[in-house]
Amino acid sequence: MTLAIDAALRDEVRSIARAAGDAILQIYDEGFSVEFKDDRSPLTEADRKSHELIKRALTALEPALPILSEESSEAEVSERRNWRRFWLVDPLDGTKEFIKRNGEFTVNIALIDGHEAVLGVVLAPASGVEYSAAVGQGAFRSGDGEVSQPIQVSREVPSPLRVVGSRSHANAALAAYLRNLEPYRLKPMGSSLKICLVAEGAADIYPRLGPTSEWDTAAAQAILLGAGGSMIDLTGQPLRYNTREHLLNPHFLAIGDDRRDWLAAIRSD
Repeated sequence: MTLAIDAALRDEVRSIARAAGDAILQIYDEGFSVEFKDDRSPLTEADRKSHELIKRALTALEPALPILSEESSEAEVSERRNWRRFWLVDPLDGTKEFIKRNGEFTVNIALIDGHEAVLGVVLAPASGVEYSAAVGQGAFRSGDGEVSQPIQVSREVPSPLRVVGSRSHANAALAAYLRNLEPYRLKPMGSSLKICLVAEGAADIYPRLGPTSEWDTAAAQAILLGAGGSMIDLTGQPLRYNTREHLLNPHFLAIGDDRRDWLAAIRSD
């Protein structure tokens, strides 16, 4: 496959995410019903419509490159173990936030190559804020109608620490970890925006000590890496993709300043 990972490709993917975001907002504004999958996670027409639009557009961009989406069929999920290079998509990350109508939901599109996220676009349709990155090119943020500007993580860890955490998935493990980080300020946030806040230097750490799937994190991880940050599991290893039978991530920390031993607060609990 000859698809080059460059600024032109990043811009193509940004356009696809924008089109999906427009489709999502149309449903968001008009009203929608909610269904539930077998695992009791919610599903709306916006999830489906965004999935189909992104799938068509990415196939037109590179017909030979496979696509794995949260809304992919079971057959596609099984086939992906043989893929080295593929698109990894969450067509509507933060469906619970979409249903709550708080605006904290995103479109996530990543390119995986050799188990690593090498390109990512995260769009928050409700606000128009977009993040993007490609390997070797840095990371960028734009507001609605704004020109993309480079972003980077914060290398000055303040006191209190600026922590972002899941709005819908707080748990005892996170509470214990945070006690060992004190003093801190916690900002609840939905979807992959939490990782993006670390990438742009607006937060210092996002500890995720609960379940996520690979499509939840890949695009934002590419952005965090492009901005100079890290995303590590609890053994200190970078998150990798399509390496296991299942698609669940290990627990992880998304961090800005890697000079601090963020895992110490895990070990000391």
